[in-house]
Amino acid sequence: MYKLVAIDLDGTLLTDDLMISPNTVTAIQRAAEAGTIVTIATGRMFSSAKLIALQLNLNVPLITYQGALIKDVNEKQVVYERTVPPHIAQKLIGISRDKNLHLQLYQDDILYSAVENDKLIAYAEAVKVPYRIEPDLIKLAEKGVTKLLFIEEPHVLDQLQGELQSLIGDSAHIAKSKKHYLEITHPEANKGNALLFLANMLGIERTEIIGIGDNYNDIELIAAAGLGVAMGNAVKEIKDMADYTTFSNNEEGVLHVLEKFVLEPASVLRDEEQKNPDSLPMG
Repeated sequence: MYKLVAIDLDGTLLTDDLMISPNTVTAIQRAAEAGTIVTIATGRMFSSAKLIALQLNLNVPLITYQGALIKDVNEKQVVYERTVPPHIAQKLIGISRDKNLHLQLYQDDILYSAVENDKLIAYAEAVKVPYRIEPDLIKLAEKGVTKLLFIEEPHVLDQLQGELQSLIGDSAHIAKSKKHYLEITHPEANKGNALLFLANMLGIERTEIIGIGDNYNDIELIAAAGLGVAMGNAVKEIKDMADYTTFSNNEEGVLHVLEKFVLEPASVLRDEEQKNPDSLPMG
């Protein structure tokens, strides 16, 4: 039986219209009621992930900021946190200025940008979070930041990713989460590390974990899980490494995984226990 399911949001749990099907919501709640811990593993900021967790009626630690922050839904406990060192953040801010690229950063679960533009506005509307304009991002970065995000055309980010990998690859985790998004976090901040940290805290073995994702920032999540699941719409690299490929995010792929690997096995186990009550362990 799988005891922990970690689900990416964009391109995975959410449809292209940023919705969750009612059947999927019901399945998640059924799995949780049956004792399986279902959580979110996203690149989004905590406040955005929390909105969805509340919609799903989840009361568990959430993996956010690509794994840089694990915090419980009630915000009473920060379970895990890794921040980008000030000198790395400041170097990235300088690069964004020199190349005239849109960069936004996150500190204390607040979204900051030096300028207000269409990219910032569209992003904030999509993930349903407010933002603040801070012209002096360099000074802001002195305290360290949770994550930095470049939003540009895919070919621009592909070139930038190669440059950053050579420049700071040993000091940061660099991954695309969408074609237009390039995200930079602490070198230890990825979804796989965060997932295993959370599982260890909960006393759950790697073999008892399902990880579901679709994009490059889910590589470590898929690798860390006992059952790594790629969405039908996932990039080729994710599909090639996954243990199982489900339907797309627009075809209730997460619902299929929960039914196949969590709900149906639990139902079979209950039936067996009812048929053979003497086989139950004695308390």
